[in-house]
Amino acid sequence: MRTNLLIFSFLVLFQHLFAQDSPKIVLPSGTDWNQLKEGTQVAFQLKIEGKDCGNFKFSIPQGKVDGMELDSLGRFSWTPSYDLVDRLTGFKFQQVIFEARCDSSKDVVSAKVEFRIQHTNRPPIVKDQNPFYVQYNTTNIYKFDRYFVYDEDNDPIVIIPSLETLPEGMKMSSQGEVSWTPSLTQFKQLKNQPIYIEFYAEDQPSKVQVKGRLKVEATQIDLPPEIVVVPRESNFFLKENQTVSLRFYLSDPNGDDDIQEFDFLTDNQNITKNMLVKNTANQYEFIFKPSYDFVKDPYDTLSFTVDFFVIDKTRKRAVKTIKFTVKNAVNEAEADLKLYNLYRGTLLRGWELMEQLREKEAELKKLYIKAKKGKKNRSIVTASLGATTSLSSFLIPKDQPEQQRLASTLGGTTVLTIGTLEATEVIGKSMKDLIDRLNYVIEKKNEIQTKGDIFARDFSLKSSRRGPDFIRKVDDFMSTMNLKGLVVLDLDAAWEPKNKPTDTNIKKTFKDFNPEEQTKP
Repeated sequence: MRTNLLIFSFLVLFQHLFAQDSPKIVLPSGTDWNQLKEGTQVAFQLKIEGKDCGNFKFSIPQGKVDGMELDSLGRFSWTPSYDLVDRLTGFKFQQVIFEARCDSSKDVVSAKVEFRIQHTNRPPIVKDQNPFYVQYNTTNIYKFDRYFVYDEDNDPIVIIPSLETLPEGMKMSSQGEVSWTPSLTQFKQLKNQPIYIEFYAEDQPSKVQVKGRLKVEATQIDLPPEIVVVPRESNFFLKENQTVSLRFYLSDPNGDDDIQEFDFLTDNQNITKNMLVKNTANQYEFIFKPSYDFVKDPYDTLSFTVDFFVIDKTRKRAVKTIKFTVKNAVNEAEADLKLYNLYRGTLLRGWELMEQLREKEAELKKLYIKAKKGKKNRSIVTASLGATTSLSSFLIPKDQPEQQRLASTLGGTTVLTIGTLEATEVIGKSMKDLIDRLNYVIEKKNEIQTKGDIFARDFSLKSSRRGPDFIRKVDDFMSTMNLKGLVVLDLDAAWEPKNKPTDTNIKKTFKDFNPEEQTKP
């Protein structure tokens, strides 16, 4: 009993000592150190408990994202970016594995940490707007530029005007559209001194507001019109048969009614005027969809520029230059149509051969049945007289006794011998050759039927015919339809099927054939 107690005590002591010597990563204490927010920095020190703690070097083998920093001594810092968690998601878990490696002892320890990152709402951004230039006796319209009032979290923004700063008659919508028709007195005052109107940009649904202001001035000079392109890109890369749509918003500081013309110029003759669609007096849309022959072989791409320009009544203008680069693309509809025609044509060839073999099979069966009947109905008669034998061979049909003939003999005793021969031998054809041809026709017909069913089933869909295996299977099926005995079978090269080569007839032979409506690509 004492011996067992001593052994147990020794084991407990050994485990305790071993546990003390085993190194491990010590994480920060507390319960919320791994609860993070976007834009808020977290920093802590990783440590090692156990032997040779000073020789370990830290790293992040898995789960590291942009912004995470961990030096070899275990100092960790991270500021989760604001675009890490979507507003609608609310929070996100990010798992990270910390690893410590000792070069001297080759010990490696690791610890898994799961950070919970919560979305942080950012207030809207309001920058200084372009001035609102107004004219007298004109309904002036001003729209807030979304490049100056926006939300970095892509939250919806509502514009709330400060009513006490709005002059009489001015209206400001929640979407940031300002309309005002100043009176003569207001316009004269505005010429002497500009005014500022205040507003608030409020994001939804957080209701965080940021204050901004808009400068309103009277137009002193004739300013040129402006063009706003959506999307705001100057270079577009697209493939053939791909559609790009550009929306143009025109404005004039002297009033939108000052806009006289909007058009474009280009050196590419394939760009026609009907691509520019007029929706309203100051809003246009350019729709461009290059065809599959837009980029001529052997070129891979074609680049060109289009200059869009707007002119006001005083001939002042604004120009936006857009560059398009079109990449040569494969006409998938045309390629699919070619593959389908090859698919159908192969099965059509199989159907025609099956029809021809069926006719040949019926013909050979008739000859075989006729030959078997001829064996019973045909005989050869031999007569002999003494030492002299007179041969008189003739056929005696049993079913037509009235057509029988008498045999002339040369005196003496006549011996009449009736011997039976195969009818095919009589007419000069071999019964064995007839059976061989019939067997070959049946065997070839079964082989074509089996492989045709497999071919029709395996390539009934467009996607299956796009693979490289399709052409190989076509060649394999076509080789199956090569007959080695064309001359022996007496097949007519100018043979035409009795039935029409329709999709319905092909499907009757190959039930898995999938006919498609053939349309132009």
